[in-house]
Amino acid sequence: MIATIHPSKLNGEVIAPASKSSMQRACAAALAAGGTTRLHNPGNSNDDNAALEVIKALGANVHDDGADIIIESSGIRARENRVHCGESGLGIRMFTPLVAMNNTAISITGEGSLVTRPMDFFDLVLPQVGVDVSTNDGRLPIIVKGPLTPQDITIDGSLSSQFLTGMLMAYAASGARDVSIRVTNLKSKPYVDLTLSVMESFGLPVPENRNYESFYFNNNGQKNNPDNSREYTVEGDWSGAAFLLVAGAIAGEITVRGLDTFSTQADKAILKALIDSGAGISIEPNMVSLRPMPLKAFHFDATDCPDLFPPLVALAAYCDGTTVIEGVERLAHKESNRALTLQEEFGKMGLDIQLQENLMIIKGGGGLHGAALHSHHDHRIAMAGAVAALRATGTTTIEQAEAINKSYPSFFDHLSQLGATLKLGV
Repeated sequence: MIATIHPSKLNGEVIAPASKSSMQRACAAALAAGGTTRLHNPGNSNDDNAALEVIKALGANVHDDGADIIIESSGIRARENRVHCGESGLGIRMFTPLVAMNNTAISITGEGSLVTRPMDFFDLVLPQVGVDVSTNDGRLPIIVKGPLTPQDITIDGSLSSQFLTGMLMAYAASGARDVSIRVTNLKSKPYVDLTLSVMESFGLPVPENRNYESFYFNNNGQKNNPDNSREYTVEGDWSGAAFLLVAGAIAGEITVRGLDTFSTQADKAILKALIDSGAGISIEPNMVSLRPMPLKAFHFDATDCPDLFPPLVALAAYCDGTTVIEGVERLAHKESNRALTLQEEFGKMGLDIQLQENLMIIKGGGGLHGAALHSHHDHRIAMAGAVAALRATGTTTIEQAEAINKSYPSFFDHLSQLGATLKLGV
């Protein structure tokens, strides 16, 4: 699909998409906790749908009544010897330890960029908890045979906190008692907060968080009740909404509803960047409004929220001066090598982006011109390019714009609702 975007002035309001970070964790927790779960405001992205397929393969029954999704689980009991996680990095990292609770050999697969992402974490860690594991030289597919038995272990949290999320879920589902998961160099701590919050909402045993260096499961954790039931509302997505908020800051007056300003989602930090840039912003408990104002360069540390790099680059392009964003080292193993991809694609629009070790340096304020962009099969690159195009001179096209379906299928619909002049074609 090719998206064609013309310079546009935005006006209006939209409801934020459902958070795939929240949705996928809720699917895993519903499977692990057992009983019946009703998910309100469920997501429908490719990653969300992949999570639903995974929990079905692991024994859950899933019903979509048109408004909510009902999940019935009697615990983790694999129905198949293969589990497919689509292209979801969170999915593969979170569900692999849960799959490893089974005592039969199960192959875990993925597609797209996921097949090149490093998974040697599991080669190192899962044998320590009694799991037989083999990988393709640290890549997919992963074959595991459990059952996983919680032990005191130490893991490296420098690549992604999602590995820790998977271990926390599996330890809780396995009834871990008097054991700790120690973590070194943990990144993206807010996502760990989200994991613990979801676990608590589903009645899973929640470990004691000892300054993000150790997570201790005591002897008094809650026990799973297979007959219990619960309702859970999936939060609005700060990751997807970040693109809309930046669009408002550069191209018109908009309001995004359905955003919890008290959320533990890491990408809520987009608010700080917008404030620091001088954007016209109004924040209320369930909504955020933006209007264009003269924008100035800012300094931002995205180490704990690397998914914000693409919208931050679109914002920085229209900020007078030199913007510096820290955390480039977190971008190598995304859907694309995002640092290089942002440099290449925004360079086509006339933006000067320099990469210096862990820093991205953006010289903004000179305006952008329309260009022929390519998403590199990366949903966030497609959305960043579309947002930047709203204020560029001339027309911008984005090839393989369907990449947005990974996280935000209604993105272009929402931009159109807000007044963007765009066309989708082949």
